[in-house]
Amino acid sequence: MKLKSALVALFVAAFVLLAGCRTAPVYNVYDAPVMVTGNKPYTAEDVEKAIIRAGAGLGWQVRKVKPGQLIGTLYIRSHMAEVDITYSKDKYNIRYRNSTNLNYDGTKIHSNYNGWIQNFDNAIKRELLSI
Repeated sequence: MKLKSALVALFVAAFVLLAGCRTAPVYNVYDAPVMVTGNKPYTAEDVEKAIIRAGAGLGWQVRKVKPGQLIGTLYIRSHMAEVDITYSKDKYNIRYRNSTNLNYDGTKIHSNYNGWIQNFDNAIKRELLSI
């Protein structure tokens, strides 16, 4: 009977550990088209400003590296996510750069990261519509 109790306790402990480590393939955004409304002319700098506004609204710190390239950093509790953002007048990309406490193993990462990137991408799309 003790063996059975020990096995149950072991399985429960393993389940709790695995449930806390939800990982998924890293979500990146590749060649997302810049969609704007109307016929008003816009520039790559307008796209840059829209990306920075979108990030700021979600708590991302976005800094310019050079024209066409930004780095976004998000701090949540003990977690940090950092992404490379490249953009032009016509498209943008969001790619994993670095992280802390997100269980990144080279291909997979904590699933919350993917939600943060999807939210960022959606916010960028909304901001671009206001150009």
